Amino acid sequence: MKALWPAGTVPKVKTFKVYEVDESKHLLVSDDEITCVRVKDDDNIIIIPFLGGKPETLAQFPSVKVDMGAVKFVCNGAKVLRPGIVEFGSFKKGDIVTVQDQTHGKMLAVGIALEDSEAAKAMQKGYVIDNLHYISDKIWEAYKEI
Repeated sequence: MKALWPAGTVPKVKTFKVYEVDESKHLLVSDDEITCVRVKDDDNIIIIPFLGGKPETLAQFPSVKVDMGAVKFVCNGAKVLRPGIVEFGSFKKGDIVTVQDQTHGKMLAVGIALEDSEAAKAMQKGYVIDNLHYISDKIWEAYKEI
């Protein structure tokens, strides 16, 4: 699975502090700001943006909006299912995608696209986003303690 950051969003830093959340998740901190999260997913290591990071960085990633019925599931770590998605950005399979709630546009999760956005729009059911980091997960709770 190949995940790409949009051009110009990769932070330019000289050093990172790495905080181990568990053996598969790490917070990467630069200049006392948490900028990204390293997640080991199967045999891949993926660097994704941190939900508490700069809003302007998160806004550069493609996104989907989910209905309010899907929010509690996404915030408990569930993969994002097609029926819950009410709005699509443009993305390819393997891209990093943010998940927002429909009503307030609040960032809920960051994950990897399991389908291209065009293919997902045509689906009636099935998984669209693999949820890797979400509000209230271990990474979020560790951030509060740093």
